[in-house]
Amino acid sequence: MSEKSRICIIGGGFGGLYTALRLAEFPWVAEQKPEITLIDKSDRFLFSPLLYELITEEMQSWEIAPPFAELLANTDIIFRQGSVSKIDIEAKQVSLEDETTIDYDKLVLSTGGKTPVDIVPGAKEHALPFRTLNHAYRLQEELRLLEEANLDKIRVVVVGGGYSGVELACKLADRLGEKGRIRIIDRGEQILKDSSEFNRETAIKALENNKIWQDLETEVAKLEPDSISLTYKGQTDTIPVDLVLWTVGNQVAGLIEDLSLAKSDKGLLKIEPTLLVEGRDDIYALGDVADCYDEHGNPLPATAQVAFQQSDYCAWNLWASATNRPPLSFRYQPLGEMMTLGMDNATINGLGLKLDGPFAYIARRLIYLYRLPTLKHQLTVGLNWITQPIVELLSPRFE
Repeated sequence: MSEKSRICIIGGGFGGLYTALRLAEFPWVAEQKPEITLIDKSDRFLFSPLLYELITEEMQSWEIAPPFAELLANTDIIFRQGSVSKIDIEAKQVSLEDETTIDYDKLVLSTGGKTPVDIVPGAKEHALPFRTLNHAYRLQEELRLLEEANLDKIRVVVVGGGYSGVELACKLADRLGEKGRIRIIDRGEQILKDSSEFNRETAIKALENNKIWQDLETEVAKLEPDSISLTYKGQTDTIPVDLVLWTVGNQVAGLIEDLSLAKSDKGLLKIEPTLLVEGRDDIYALGDVADCYDEHGNPLPATAQVAFQQSDYCAWNLWASATNRPPLSFRYQPLGEMMTLGMDNATINGLGLKLDGPFAYIARRLIYLYRLPTLKHQLTVGLNWITQPIVELLSPRFE
């Protein structure tokens, strides 16, 4: 790397932001210290595992989506808000939609994925994905309108019986209470097919307690403004619905599709164990865009935990390449699974621990508090969690 080396990181999610923060923490010699630029289309980082807490207002948006400007305030990292329109990997240049360009020596691709909602007729027009802060805001508004309509029952369909679908359904059940009529649709024979048996059984119990219907071995045939058509064993039935949430699928962003880099059959970037893109010594890929495997050759899921761990290796290898140190091969450490199953209920299974109920709910919160991006934000959120119950307890006395 040159004396004035430039590292450009596209995508400020778990992979991109944490790579940037860890890079800034290394003991750089002055003449080796690179210029680090982080690009994201949003002005805020999203701690996505806690997005579900917005539905029940257990948390506020500032807690799970702090501004990049706040997180990077005490670093030399340059933040550029904008959408990337083009990457010229030969000229080593990134172009933004406002026509500005950023030159780089090393590039980190962590653009994340998106939920495909155009694979079923009517889904793009009538289903809501749940992946971003704007998706959560849209859902809150839809729920508000349905609640204000004073309906006898509010009929909600959650498409997808994976982690996101189950967590979403349980939070909706808490939010809607007796008015909620919630069902999960999944084409598999069981929900949470990739989960541990303990977590699956705990989740099924939570769904049953919340009276959430499970339509298994069922596919969505079509969506209309106020109905959904479901196919089960060759027979299609149409049922009324007020709200459809889409949680299945992961699609690589078009920006990655346009790059002439080695890709898997699913369009993911093929990478070396060091997280370098195959055939390149200047481009790293991590998170949802990378075709990554564990030590047994099993594909790793597109989760925050995977990107979180990859960021440490990516940062180290960038630093190592600049300081003539050996790179490290990524080794995924399965730390277990955590799921929220409603207010005051969760499940944790990992590192020899099996926990569910209120204690798991508290433990999950504390683990995620520790993983928030900066110490300052951890302390601010933690203090709010401690003081909020006291404020709520005392506030009636002063009204």
